[in-house]
Amino acid sequence: MRILIAEDDSRLLTQLDTLMQQNGYSVDLADNGEHALFLLTEHAYDLAIVDIGLPKLDGFDVIRRARQSDVRCPVLILTARDRWQEKVEGLDAGADDYLTKPFHNEELLARVKALIRRASGQANPVVQFGPLALDTVSEEIRVHDKALDLTAYEYKVMEYLMLNPQKVISKTELTEHIYDQDFDLDSNVIEVFVGRLRKKIDPEGNMKPIETLRGRGYRINRDL
Repeated sequence: MRILIAEDDSRLLTQLDTLMQQNGYSVDLADNGEHALFLLTEHAYDLAIVDIGLPKLDGFDVIRRARQSDVRCPVLILTARDRWQEKVEGLDAGADDYLTKPFHNEELLARVKALIRRASGQANPVVQFGPLALDTVSEEIRVHDKALDLTAYEYKVMEYLMLNPQKVISKTELTEHIYDQDFDLDSNVIEVFVGRLRKKIDPEGNMKPIETLRGRGYRINRDL
């Protein structure tokens, strides 16, 4: 999953970057509102974390202008502890949730996961198609209630497919949402991951968990 973090406190920005990357997210950073708005309107994100007190363009304006430009990813705003007015104004501007500073990392991660699930139409932390289940809390893929031994990137690929079951996902889109910006988009690594996932999920070849649509990309098989 690809996340934008917009925060002008360099120390906190670095901490958030490290936290999110350690938890498997691909992260882009902005330390002012103008840069944040540019990134939001130029790239597709699964979620944005936006501090209200950004320089050049404050967080409220970033969110308003992003929504006016049809940016639809969920937005989590960071606010000062004693400013309830900021929470209201942020939500009115188009944010989906808020978190007050200081905060616990565990709460931030839980809110991020919940917002991404809800954006894909999944309120339940366990997303299931037949015997195949994605647990977004434990970050496990299970088949017939047996956990699979997946690499971090194999999990990311499967998570993105299962949280976007209505879409055909191109290799480029998958790459952009599981890797940082400087990754080689022409790499065939996605094909390798999909091949491994098929073997691990469906060693007998009966379930066909991931469909390939020639020339378009991949889609989770919802009729397992």
